[in-house]
Amino acid sequence: MALLALKAQLSAFVQSMFDEGLLDGQFIQIQALQDETNPNFIAEVITSFCNDAERIITELNKYMTQQNVDFSKLESCVHQLKGSSSSIGAHRLKLACADLQQAFDEKNKGGCLKALNIITREYCILGGKFETLIQLEKSILAIKSNQQQQGSYHIAKST
Repeated sequence: MALLALKAQLSAFVQSMFDEGLLDGQFIQIQALQDETNPNFIAEVITSFCNDAERIITELNKYMTQQNVDFSKLESCVHQLKGSSSSIGAHRLKLACADLQQAFDEKNKGGCLKALNIITREYCILGGKFETLIQLEKSILAIKSNQQQQGSYHIAKST
């Protein structure tokens, strides 16, 4: 019973992320890759994405605090973040990256700072939601594992 409730909660939670525009259809494709042989796939992909995103956002902030902004370094970082956001289906973060890309194409430091603040905010929102999603996934896996252990215990006991 608890397993079904958690699965329903996870499904509703992910749907709310779609409804808020945080995720797009690419995330559905990632979900489809998770199966019984790789039950931690989504958590691993999300963790990798978050580690990379945090590193890139830190770099972007470092470059933006310099007196003379090196827009070519910004371009490389934002390109990486936009690509990984697109790959995981982080829709609003991808759009925010496009805004930063436009601002540095215009060599507009003020626009870059504004766009970077939006990227940081969007990542914080998404990161928090991803943490909740991973916790729900882990809870589901724990219940499944416990049920499998109990099932094998009952089989062993009855023989």
